[in-house]
Amino acid sequence: MSTAVIGLDIGGSKTQAVRAENGVVVAEALAGSANISSVGRDEAGRQLDIALGRLGVHDVGAVCAGAAGVETPAGAATLTALLAERIPGARIRVVHDSQLILAAAGVRDGVAVISGTGAVAWGRAGDKHARAGGWGYLLGDEGSGYWVAKEAVRRTLIRLDREEPADHLGQQLAADCGLQDPDELLDHFYAQQERRYWAGRARVVFELAQSGDPVSTDIVDQAAIALTDIAASVAERIGSTGPVVLAGGLAVHQPALQRRVRHHLGMRGISDLRVLTVDPVRGAIQIALRELERRGAKD
Repeated sequence: MSTAVIGLDIGGSKTQAVRAENGVVVAEALAGSANISSVGRDEAGRQLDIALGRLGVHDVGAVCAGAAGVETPAGAATLTALLAERIPGARIRVVHDSQLILAAAGVRDGVAVISGTGAVAWGRAGDKHARAGGWGYLLGDEGSGYWVAKEAVRRTLIRLDREEPADHLGQQLAADCGLQDPDELLDHFYAQQERRYWAGRARVVFELAQSGDPVSTDIVDQAAIALTDIAASVAERIGSTGPVVLAGGLAVHQPALQRRVRHHLGMRGISDLRVLTVDPVRGAIQIALRELERRGAKD
């Protein structure tokens, strides 16, 4: 029986792939995004070819792919078909990327909260599972890096509408964008629509919050409340008391956000908060190994 497994973490900008043999990682690869909802079926297939070509698909018994954009049965079926075409005979498991977090953290039951460019929560307790957030930047993603920067721009524009002088946040944000004046932020925001660009500007807000800037501090706290809300929503629906595992670029790299989420979760009766310390793709490997075990039991 084939003992190799492949794990894939398919994000909005890149695909991270790992091959493990007998539970030990032997190869890793990076490719462009294979998110079907973002790049389409053909481009997703091309990027999967790149990643899998670097790993090798011989003797692979199981594959797990965690991806955004597989909320619908059609999206999951398309990605499953793409993988089955490239790795015939392997057991294929496609899950939402938030499901990789708990597996990567080494827990089966709990709530995963991702705060990066976007924001989403997913949890499991036994046979129950639920999801909250993850609506995308047009409808939600409160508490994400993009939302933090957008909120900073919005609050700066409110001051300008009131003919109040730009505060320290507006000045620093404009400077970080290479602008001469905060009143250029409106045009710049619509001219530069790359979400990762604005998510990167969230750093300015956190730096100012650390120095005591009241507006920035409030934005950080509102982000923490938003993440707490989706975590608590999931936990309540599945009857979970934790752990809550934080993941994503913003949550992992901003201790101030972690502290505020911990505080607000504590107010909701959830005390076990953890921060993911490994790449989520490791969770895909763990799920793939479980699929391999099921295949062995069936055989």
